[in-house]
Amino acid sequence: MPNDAQKIAFLASPTPEAQAALARLTGRYGQHAPEAADVVVALGGDGFMLQTLHATTELPVPTYGMNRGTVGFLMNEYEEDDLLWRLAAAEEAVINPLKMVATRGDGSQVEALAINEVSLLRAGPQAARLRIAVDGRIRMEELVCDGALLATPAGSTAYNYSAHGPILPIGSEVLALTAMSAFRPRRWRGALLPKRARVRFDVLDAGKRPMMAEADGFSVRDVVRVEVASDAEVRHRLLFDPGHGLEERLLREQFT
Repeated sequence: MPNDAQKIAFLASPTPEAQAALARLTGRYGQHAPEAADVVVALGGDGFMLQTLHATTELPVPTYGMNRGTVGFLMNEYEEDDLLWRLAAAEEAVINPLKMVATRGDGSQVEALAINEVSLLRAGPQAARLRIAVDGRIRMEELVCDGALLATPAGSTAYNYSAHGPILPIGSEVLALTAMSAFRPRRWRGALLPKRARVRFDVLDAGKRPMMAEADGFSVRDVVRVEVASDAEVRHRLLFDPGHGLEERLLREQFT
């Protein structure tokens, strides 16, 4: 049975569709601040879901998304009826984000969390040159490319998949290291790494071949070193309708 007293915090993207849904749902189910709620319901697309998860990192409540955007890979179908029943029956998936520590040329450091991926991208006309180390051991002395990224299973169907990286099962405990337009080594597409791995990217010849780093769209320019590892202390709790969880979605994506 659903808890009729369940406190819901509705958050919506600024699109007209999401704002209209927000008005209808809050009128029907009430509205609470996220810090006083039992569950957060995000109305929008995948980008807004990532924003919501980042904004509620410090809160222990789960997040249930309803698609008012486009792809909606992290969202459930939009339906206004029986929301309390759906929340009560929902399956939970727990995601640990990646922690990025980016060092700029002036020695300053910027930290950020990424639920999908941390990516390094060339910021000039010439191909970038990277050295890659895993757990303190250099695994590739030089990767000449447009960029490289480290993706979580939850993010493996996003930018990683567009760069021809593998789709990872949500419970696989691995990360995908994927190159973008690798020129040397020829045809190198990347590697699968244990979830506990600590990856370090050193930008070679940064003055001539500048790079930027991004963590779920948060950008840091003029980086010379980027260190990435899973942050086991941060747990994002996502809710999905039964039979439509992340595991099923990842499987379905591979046969589409």
